[in-house]
Amino acid sequence: MKTENKVLHLPILVEQDEDNIYIVSCPVFKGCHSYGKTVEEALTNIKEVIDICIEEEKDKVSGTNRFVGFREIQVSYKPATA
Repeated sequence: MKTENKVLHLPILVEQDEDNIYIVSCPVFKGCHSYGKTVEEALTNIKEVIDICIEEEKDKVSGTNRFVGFREIQVSYKPATA
């Protein structure tokens, strides 16, 4: 019996560090992070990591996830003094 592939729609968080490297994370899977010199490279790399996460957690992947969105909040802080 042939099983059809399911499609997951996963949220990806993209950040850029002080060295202009793009860091990407998939919050659906614990420890699912990667990076690249460009956004495209980072997204290609995170797909490989997601494949590994899905293989490791295959019994937990339901395919019924629902992406709600990300929010940005503003907080104030006192910088450390030298």
